[in-house]
Amino acid sequence: MSKTVNTSMNPRLWISLAVLLGSFTLVHLFYVGVVHPNAETAIAALGSGAQKNIWVILKDVEQQVCISLMLYGFFLMGYKLMKLIDEEVIYTRDFLAAHDKSQPLDVDQALHDLEASKYKENPAMATWINCIRRFRNTRNVQHAADAIESSVDSLAALLESGNGMIKYIIWAIPSIGFIGTVRGIGAALASADQAINGGDISGMVAYLGVAFNSTLVGIFISLVLMFFMHLLNGRQDEMVLRTKASCEKHLLAHLHE
Repeated sequence: MSKTVNTSMNPRLWISLAVLLGSFTLVHLFYVGVVHPNAETAIAALGSGAQKNIWVILKDVEQQVCISLMLYGFFLMGYKLMKLIDEEVIYTRDFLAAHDKSQPLDVDQALHDLEASKYKENPAMATWINCIRRFRNTRNVQHAADAIESSVDSLAALLESGNGMIKYIIWAIPSIGFIGTVRGIGAALASADQAINGGDISGMVAYLGVAFNSTLVGIFISLVLMFFMHLLNGRQDEMVLRTKASCEKHLLAHLHE
């Protein structure tokens, strides 16, 4: 388990920016080397029928941006999941296991031991520290239990606020797809005169393909990210519940005199 605890479980800003830039660069290289050549080949071979080709569906800039943001979103969720797995062993730990529960707890010594730990900012241990402080000040177990409740609620709120960037990405991806829709429909309408007067509808078909494909890709990616976001939220909720259950099971037992 890492020594430095970040309650929101987000990567550092410079790491996030580096991964975001890397995602856009990697996807751009993939588009230049794979997507665009294959899309051009499909269009040349199939004409208007190429609109069903996967490379043609993916070829526009809106889809490229959506895929780049998808990779960044997966990175953020994967980072949070690894942090949860890395620290979950501590959620059910009895930090005062050496104390005989049949004897009164030396509150000052217990606080000293916990605050000296390198994991004192871990959500589970921080809850223990806050609870014991409240008990030392009030000598009331119920007040200590209330401190557990408030600490766990704060942990849940911090975890939820830490998901803000992922939620923004999930919202932004279909919005970028809609931008492609507006762009494609606008370009199709601009070429309507050519289709009416010259009978050549290939331009309109291509631009309408841009409109529908960008929305299709954006919504599909958003649905995939929402599914994994749901799984991440479930794991975070489980962490909060396990922290609370551990405190109620172990910590309050030490405080009963």
